[in-house]
Amino acid sequence: MTTAVADTRVFARRTLLKLRHTPEQAADAILIPFLFTVLFTYLFGGALAGSPRAYVQYLLPGTLVMAILLMTVYGGLTLNTDMSRGVVDRFRSLPIWQAAHVVGTLLGDVGRYLVAASLVVLLGLAIGWRPDGGLPGVVAGVGLAVVFAYALSWVWASLGLLARTPQAVSMLSFLIQFPLTFVSNAFVEPETMPGWLQAWVDVNPVSLLVTAERALFAGTADVVDVAWVLVASAGLLAVFAPLTLHLYRRRSA
Repeated sequence: MTTAVADTRVFARRTLLKLRHTPEQAADAILIPFLFTVLFTYLFGGALAGSPRAYVQYLLPGTLVMAILLMTVYGGLTLNTDMSRGVVDRFRSLPIWQAAHVVGTLLGDVGRYLVAASLVVLLGLAIGWRPDGGLPGVVAGVGLAVVFAYALSWVWASLGLLARTPQAVSMLSFLIQFPLTFVSNAFVEPETMPGWLQAWVDVNPVSLLVTAERALFAGTADVVDVAWVLVASAGLLAVFAPLTLHLYRRRSA
């Protein structure tokens, strides 16, 4: 167990070092929070809420969720790239816990999520967002989003081990994530949508996460909303963690 933890830590550090030495990889973690938080606030704030300052109170939990969730595909991209370049063959020759490559890579990406979340919060504060839940509510909200994002990253890890190229991983994740994030309650109230669309938004897991985030930031968290997000996260891990490790062992055999 000690060896497994140490090996996982090494691969998590590898992911963070790659981010530091190739800062262009952090571009999404910087640009996405800026574009969706600042740009959407000033583009749509007056039309949807009467003023940008009023709209950012509603918008920011949604942009925080979107910024973090869009980062989750990087774990799958990294695994796919390592496979295609033969890097995994070198890892297999080492006396390490083989699953550490997968687990450590996905844990290392948590650093990317925290960068994106921090930028969203700081930008929001700069343009007028004021969470009634204070620092505890913000910390709890960011923590819940990161937990769900880590669980979701196992989905893209499985996809990364099935797809032939990193480009295929990026395209498939785009086709799946954008409908989930945009067709949700992240940007507007579902009551303004057609009935058939409301039905989807109400059961969309992204909507459930955004609802929990808004309550945590406001200091009015509902245990049921938070519990649903945690149950969904546990369900994703229960299904996709074993699947990912199975695919990894099969492809690296």
